[in-house]
Amino acid sequence: MLTRPLKGYQSILWQIVFACFFMLMLNITFQYIPYNSNVAFLQIKQSEVLAIPNYLFFFYLHVYTAIFCLLAGFTQFNAFILKHFKKTHTYTGRLYVLVVLVAAAPSGFFIGCYANGGFYAKCAFLLLATLWFFYTLKALIEIKNGRVASHKKFMLRSFALTASALTLRLWKVILVYLFQPAPMDVYQIVAWLGWIPNILIIEFYLYKTQFNE
Repeated sequence: MLTRPLKGYQSILWQIVFACFFMLMLNITFQYIPYNSNVAFLQIKQSEVLAIPNYLFFFYLHVYTAIFCLLAGFTQFNAFILKHFKKTHTYTGRLYVLVVLVAAAPSGFFIGCYANGGFYAKCAFLLLATLWFFYTLKALIEIKNGRVASHKKFMLRSFALTASALTLRLWKVILVYLFQPAPMDVYQIVAWLGWIPNILIIEFYLYKTQFNE
């Protein structure tokens, strides 16, 4: 079946690896609890915090909602849940779509307008937020029209962009460790590297499964 979920040991391995990265992301999120205008990443964004109305609102909206989007990695692509707990899949999927479309993607677009790294980094984050919104909306439209296979494709693309919250930070660590580039250069690179490989991997997976039905 096209884009069928991972099964057996592959699914278990995916869950373990994803859980480890999710816990790291959760620790990052906890840095912003309680609400503080001068903590962690915000320490280098004080000009935006002080000068741009609603910057903090949209920043915290993004931080607090994006972590819930990542939870879809435990439920939406799990063969056991799909088979035995279809309502769990359905309800968590609806929550994922709602959070992405109403909060996470729009807030990501807003803060992307003020991203570090200049014009090219801003373009990367704005395109990321736009595609995230589009793929998620398209997945919703497809399932509403009964096109299950197409729905799965767009959900995979959507979650690939959701996972950029993890891969962006992973690439940042790798680049800094190996090359020690200037901070602004890092932002310009990881702004694109954080999500483009994710999409390419998903597109390759969809291409391969299309011919292996």
